[in-house]
Amino acid sequence: MKDPVYVTSPLLPPLDEFIPYLESIWKNKQLTNGAQFHQQLEQALTEYLGVEHLCLFANGTLALLTALQALRVSGEVITTPYSFVATSHTLLWNGLTPVFADIDPVTFNINPDKIEALITPRTTAILPVHCYGIPCDVERIQRIADIWGLKVIYDAAHAFGVKQDNINILRYGDLSVLSFHATKVFNTFEGGAIICPDRKTKERINYLKNFGFAGETTIVAPGINAKMNEVQAAFGLVQLQHIDKALQTRKAIYERYCEMLADVPGIHFARAPANVEWNHAYYPILIDESYPLSRDELYETLKESNIFTRRYFYPLISSFSMYRHIPSAQPELLPVAEETAQKILCLPIFPDLTIAVQEEIVNIIRAFADVSSDTQSTLLALER
Repeated sequence: MKDPVYVTSPLLPPLDEFIPYLESIWKNKQLTNGAQFHQQLEQALTEYLGVEHLCLFANGTLALLTALQALRVSGEVITTPYSFVATSHTLLWNGLTPVFADIDPVTFNINPDKIEALITPRTTAILPVHCYGIPCDVERIQRIADIWGLKVIYDAAHAFGVKQDNINILRYGDLSVLSFHATKVFNTFEGGAIICPDRKTKERINYLKNFGFAGETTIVAPGINAKMNEVQAAFGLVQLQHIDKALQTRKAIYERYCEMLADVPGIHFARAPANVEWNHAYYPILIDESYPLSRDELYETLKESNIFTRRYFYPLISSFSMYRHIPSAQPELLPVAEETAQKILCLPIFPDLTIAVQEEIVNIIRAFADVSSDTQSTLLALER
């Protein structure tokens, strides 16, 4: 049996580049608590991403939990049902109520046209997601937030390195939260970060992620333990040396998919707007009724060939038991998200994906469309 092919695979730099960092950690015996590699990675990422301040975290979920705490968000938060469950779970963990808005059919992001009608006296924030790394309509969302006095926290888990009009998308909103999970474009095994606009906010976030300590014997907030350790940080420093090449490779793989699938009936794929420098974090396709197989049938067919795609994001967050009682979670209020969740399939895309394997994936998808086309031609000939 051939090796399985997954949607993504972690970017693993040469081991000989990582070992000296491990030896240094072993020698210094500084494993965590903001030691040298933690500090170096914060500085390196701040420079690479072109942002003012960045706080590293053990993972993206803890970062999002802390971002909500840092801004003292309360009551209701308008968000998207079309995301990974951590987006809304962090709201529940903070005692907040998610309010779901439908999505845009082109970008898969929260639809700004749906936000204002959901605002109530209890609404204090908007939590959009840059889905697949495609930027939200940040300007319209900010205008709404300014009118109603709301905070904006972006779940930017997919958006590492993404720019719009040559400005990093992470600079928008009150805070932006990154994930450095192994499945992400840039990873530190597990990890994450909060992008914040000023030193005072960074200081508060640093207190919150370290039990609330503001000194050896001073605790200023009921914080949590969310610190990134030195091994994670060291891995990130090595990864950062290879990220530009990895992004170029991902773009090439994405464009090959687009070329090879362009003429397949029933297969539609996403593209970022022309003014966006995308990171090609995922390769999502939508499968409609003109393709011979349903989305789930194609999913199972590829799995039989050891190709493991993902139905990101299916089911919708709003359909899970802890959310479906919320009035805004009713399917009839989320028609675009519901339809998208039934059609979406993310194909494998990662720097080590070979052309041969990519062609195999495409050939399986094309085979059914080609068979369908041949069958139709035969029937037409018989009718004549």
